[in-house]
Amino acid sequence: MQFKDIVGQQEVKDHLVKMVKNQRISHAQLFLSPEGSGSLALAVAFAQYICCENKLENDSCGECSSCRKYQKLIHPDLHFSYPFFAKHKEDNALTFIEEWRRTFLNNPYLGLDEWRENLSADNKQANINIAECHSIIQKLSLKPFESEYKILIMWLPEYLDKEGNALLKIIEEPPHKTLFLLVAQNQDQILNTILSRTQIVKIPKQKNEAIKQFLIDKLQLSENKAEQIAYLSNGNLQNALIFSEQEENDFHEKMANWLRASYSNKGSVFIPLAEDDLAKLGRENQKNLLRYGINLMRECILFLSGTPGLVHLPEKELEFISNFSKVLDIAKAEAIANEFEKAHYHIERNANPKILFLDVSLKLVKIIKFNTLPVTGTQHILI
Repeated sequence: MQFKDIVGQQEVKDHLVKMVKNQRISHAQLFLSPEGSGSLALAVAFAQYICCENKLENDSCGECSSCRKYQKLIHPDLHFSYPFFAKHKEDNALTFIEEWRRTFLNNPYLGLDEWRENLSADNKQANINIAECHSIIQKLSLKPFESEYKILIMWLPEYLDKEGNALLKIIEEPPHKTLFLLVAQNQDQILNTILSRTQIVKIPKQKNEAIKQFLIDKLQLSENKAEQIAYLSNGNLQNALIFSEQEENDFHEKMANWLRASYSNKGSVFIPLAEDDLAKLGRENQKNLLRYGINLMRECILFLSGTPGLVHLPEKELEFISNFSKVLDIAKAEAIANEFEKAHYHIERNANPKILFLDVSLKLVKIIKFNTLPVTGTQHILI
């Protein structure tokens, strides 16, 4: 992974390159960013640049022995740690290393949901267990095989429970020429004892223009479709990839039918729609549909606020919110978005989809048809 292969984030790239040139590499760094920002890819590219045998001005060469091994994630001095779904107490990251290499090389912007899909997760919770902590200590106690540095990249240290305290000593006083690169999304969920021992590198969400250009160059999407997807993904490249894989207007048709059925208040329409059509979409498509609905409500709020110039939607979707906004106001749109967020939260936790979508449908009827707004609760995701 080279810096030139990563979408956007030029300021972060320049900062990392400068750090190496000035020989001011902190031994423990925390790459903190929203999902889909490319932080994991940046950590791998940074590690490759540090170990490159023939560094270019602003990137690794991509051709030396070290770079070739990094590009396949098989360099003996590069180690990974990540959440996994242990079947046995002795399982650690190496148990799933082949799946990890394949998944990352296929999509360096992956999220935990995609990682889960590539493993036999069943209903297990992802975590980084004590066996993995002991494995890390053992691996990093060895001398480097080929490079000047040994580098551990830990993805999502939020999934380190109290077992992570076993790593405190080696993070604070690592062996000579040993680097820790932690890649996280939520600073508040990281153990304070680990957080205090790292230097934070903040990585912003992707710019819409960078995502748009990536979709045009790499996926050969039309400029109009790439622009709409970039806007709806709100700086999350992983979401942009998900949206680009869907048939055009697929989510729009499902969401429009659901909202119309709720407004009609006909149980013979919205009950089969919720229990059959939506409940059978599959977990990831259900989450994507709800993400789409949240974005659509955001556009409705902009439209209702008297700022239609800020609404960036395809003609068909723009026509829908123009018409549907006649039965909405800003409070209703916010309430609907909140119900979608709560539904997304519950789907992630394996709620029964038939019960969930029927429940949401009944709440939509109350909001849209009967002007009954629920008490606003905590929002569970940010899109």
